[in-house]
Amino acid sequence: MKKSSAPIRLRETRFALVVNAFADDRQVSPPGTGKGFGSGALKVNGKIFAMISSKGEFVLKLSEERVNELVAAGKGSRFDPGRGRVMKEWLVVTADHTLWLPLAKEARKLAGKVVDSAAPSKIGRLDREAREISLGDDARDERHWRT
Repeated sequence: MKKSSAPIRLRETRFALVVNAFADDRQVSPPGTGKGFGSGALKVNGKIFAMISSKGEFVLKLSEERVNELVAAGKGSRFDPGRGRVMKEWLVVTADHTLWLPLAKEARKLAGKVVDSAAPSKIGRLDREAREISLGDDARDERHWRT
């Protein structure tokens, strides 16, 4: 007996509605950008925040606390990418598809915060490294003696 692909098409159609909701967000990359894993996902600065898994599940990246809350409420389950290792910050939404967009917006907001909060420290480190390179050994020696 042949399996019906109708449920998968329905999920893809619903995911398309989520994708379209982020069409005007310039920081969000739509599915189809890039190759390999995550090429069918919504991303902020290369970080996946929403996708349809290879099993056709709607998956989001949220905080571990929020995932725990949603799992306890019966709205989803923790995502297992297939190797028996459950991901603490990834949720498979098992509740009604009407939660997809609000949860995707929540995941997008979190992904933006994580990216934004990581940027200043990386920029600061790169600035220090650039300063040390331009000043040579004197900058490294001066920092060593101040400690």
